[in-house]
Amino acid sequence: MSGAMLDREKIIEVKDLSVDFRVKGGNFRAVDKVNFHIYKGETFGLVGESGSGKTTIGRAIVRINEASGGEILFKGRRIDGRIPPELDREVVQKIQMIFQDPMASLNERAKIDYIVSEGLYNIRGFSSEEERLALVRKALLEVGLLPEFASRFPHEFSGGQRQRIGIARALIMSPEFIIADEPISALDVSIRAQVLNLLAQIQRTKGLSLMFIAHDLSVVRFITDRIAVIHLGKIVELGDTEEIFSRPLHPYTRSLLQAVPLPDPRREKGKKSIPYDPSCHDYGTEGPAWTEALPGHFALGNGAEIEAWTGRYGAAPMPKQK
Repeated sequence: MSGAMLDREKIIEVKDLSVDFRVKGGNFRAVDKVNFHIYKGETFGLVGESGSGKTTIGRAIVRINEASGGEILFKGRRIDGRIPPELDREVVQKIQMIFQDPMASLNERAKIDYIVSEGLYNIRGFSSEEERLALVRKALLEVGLLPEFASRFPHEFSGGQRQRIGIARALIMSPEFIIADEPISALDVSIRAQVLNLLAQIQRTKGLSLMFIAHDLSVVRFITDRIAVIHLGKIVELGDTEEIFSRPLHPYTRSLLQAVPLPDPRREKGKKSIPYDPSCHDYGTEGPAWTEALPGHFALGNGAEIEAWTGRYGAAPMPKQK
């Protein structure tokens, strides 16, 4: 975790982002008018259940999924839709993604040397073969792998080692922003902490900005500065990590937190589950709006809900801007 952030420059801005997919009988909206920004040097968590749209947002930022509406800005420049070739090259280099499945994200027919170097080949990011080999060696060492592993194939490695190779593939591009898409969900529990510690160390030492996508709130608490909670394509809550954990507002967020297992078997046995029921919202007279309910703490709800949610903690909602 990066601690106090002195530089509040926004490296990523997502404004009213929508992403649609064509399905039989029409379009399916996977992401619906999402708004958030990520500060330079920050680790930002995006949390939600499977199918909530979090991976779709990450893939839209790296230009894999096409945005149907809204804007995505990288360092103040719009990167969705058609962009100039020089900006596209910069995005390819400066924004990298670590994929969820380390078994499927590596080309089984290629050696690690080529896999780690593939991005460099695409942007011609080296002047000689000696320089490329030196960059591969450095990237492997940075993720705790031996340089001689470069001559091997992916099937010779464990899941944790494969994920380290995926991280090395991202680092070799000297990125400024990395999207880590559920990077530990496919790994054994015994090595998840190792990969999390590696990502936290890399983010801290290199001053990178990181978006960490996950479905497990207990994981993002360890590594993130702020958290956005997404449900069915809409962000329902956003705030500082400890603020979200200590004062969750939206019922969906509280449901996710209740699902986090407790290390004490007795407390875990006595814990009551709180399933999220969308029918708990009454939007017949007043619909939901994205509101700063508490300082720096945003939630999706109508006026009555915001007042009730904040009142639970003995706090008054923020006054509405005129």
